[in-house]
Amino acid sequence: MLDLKNKTLLITGGTGSLGKALTSHIIRNYPDIKKLVIFSRDEQKQFQMAQQYPPEKFPQIRFFIGDIRDFERLKRALKGIDYVIHAAAMKHVPIAEYNPMECVKTNILGAENVINACLETDVTRVVALSTDKAAAPINLYGATKLASDKLFVAANNITGWNPIKFSVVRYGNVMGSNGSVIPFFIKKRKEGILPITDPKMTRFNISLQGGVDMVMHALENAWGGEIFVPKIPSYRITDIAEAIGPECEKPVVGIRPGEKIHEEMITSSDSYYTYDLGKYYTILPATRKWKLEEFIETFNAEKVEPGFQYNSGENDDWETVENLRVLIKEHVDSNFEA
Repeated sequence: MLDLKNKTLLITGGTGSLGKALTSHIIRNYPDIKKLVIFSRDEQKQFQMAQQYPPEKFPQIRFFIGDIRDFERLKRALKGIDYVIHAAAMKHVPIAEYNPMECVKTNILGAENVINACLETDVTRVVALSTDKAAAPINLYGATKLASDKLFVAANNITGWNPIKFSVVRYGNVMGSNGSVIPFFIKKRKEGILPITDPKMTRFNISLQGGVDMVMHALENAWGGEIFVPKIPSYRITDIAEAIGPECEKPVVGIRPGEKIHEEMITSSDSYYTYDLGKYYTILPATRKWKLEEFIETFNAEKVEPGFQYNSGENDDWETVENLRVLIKEHVDSNFEA
């Protein structure tokens, strides 16, 4: 298990869904952490989160207003930090399509700022969050996150004497996260109408805790340059709608700009660098500072077949309507009843 005793950790985008889940997990499981810094630009969310973690009860938590676009502010925040989890991003697909340069500034230039600020301070490990939309992207958000992934993987090539390790975690829709389909459908159910983009649409599904567990796994086990991908089930958008509002009308409204029918997390082109680690897959960097043979032996890694791809529409593991209802009650809304 990762040892955070007397360690310091900073989460960019720490007031988001995953940032809050990570904070709860770390405080619960690593009470002897020296300092946990929540770095984000939204003062209202920081104010609200600080009510949950008052300083007299949680003296190890600090709140730091800042934007990853601001290199000097970021560098100041990272002084004395050991580990970084990079969760800050502009992630809404239609908003990114309409405001492309804002998305580029945050997701690409912001990623570069995080990398350079970490290299210029004493940070030793960095885990960056990715998305299934970064695999074979068709929208700007996915393209910027693919570029971000490439930057974090390649950052390991310029560390020189510095022992810092950069890695990436890539996963699908986080159940109940801000802006996701489940809370949207729960809200729309009151109107009796659940708009379906396309009846064939599928998505990967992971709980917030599943995302947290994966980040912590990468923080503990990454050798530098890996993109970790979880083995998770898929769901059909029609099954989500049935699970939430069986009596609702379900008109088909068409897909939004930049949306895919199915999501990928590993493309067939990635297969030549992809290994099966058991619970996770990992896409390894083409250029490494460590020996592949040692990595394979340490993690009992098995190379996937050439041409292998991990696609939400061709998954072997599927959520049922009944199971989705259980998961929604457990992970999204404890008062939920279909």
